[in-house]
Amino acid sequence: MKTPMLTIAGKEYRSRLIVGSGKYASFAQTREALDASGAEMITVAVRRVNITDPSRENLLDHLDLTKVTILPNTAGCSTAQEAIRTARLAREAGIGSLVKLEVIGDPKTLFPDNEATLEAARVLAAEGFSVLPYVNDDVIMAKKLRDAGCAAVMPLAAPIGSGLGIQNAANLRIILEEITDLPVIVDAGVGTASDAAMAMEMGVDGILMNTAIASATDPIRMARAMRLGVEAGRLAFEAGRIPRKLYATASSPLEGVVR
Repeated sequence: MKTPMLTIAGKEYRSRLIVGSGKYASFAQTREALDASGAEMITVAVRRVNITDPSRENLLDHLDLTKVTILPNTAGCSTAQEAIRTARLAREAGIGSLVKLEVIGDPKTLFPDNEATLEAARVLAAEGFSVLPYVNDDVIMAKKLRDAGCAAVMPLAAPIGSGLGIQNAANLRIILEEITDLPVIVDAGVGTASDAAMAMEMGVDGILMNTAIASATDPIRMARAMRLGVEAGRLAFEAGRIPRKLYATASSPLEGVVR
């Protein structure tokens, strides 16, 4: 059910912004950007970041795990079997059963393989994982993932890392109309704070981003900007914008004016 705070797998988050941990200059910068963003959840690529070897420097050592939830993701996987195995590895490493499911179908565009994602989602949900699947902005697939037992649906706004912003607002609106019992979280394509605000104004429950912050000229300032953009967009959605009209409407009505 839609709730005043972002609720995923029964846990509430004050922030509706989820951030990634890749592409930063250092773990220290990752932590600083996380703090500036106000996010309470951060994604970690199981196959690309050391989370299992205690003898090596570990991103988790730089995070306050009492304040932030780790969202392991299956980035780098191209088959359902790879993604399932990676999610199981993360759980065995003690990170938990929450997982961002990502199965890439095309190495150039990094678009997801929706069929493989659905296949993996069904297996992982049956094993007790809380699955957050990254998919195309496809309402039919969103419904199938909901029915498979996913904890949220995560349609892209644009290709990963492109910074293009929302490219098909109509599809996102349809998904929001059809998926009312799970969080709808925009994942991929956001480039700047206005993109984040626009998505939130549509009524999405949250936004996940990495490149837009980590690859900015000043990641810490951009993290702060994204925080404000998400908050402003959500407030505007809750406030309810005025209807669009073709012609002007006087700010000071003429009715009752003494002539």
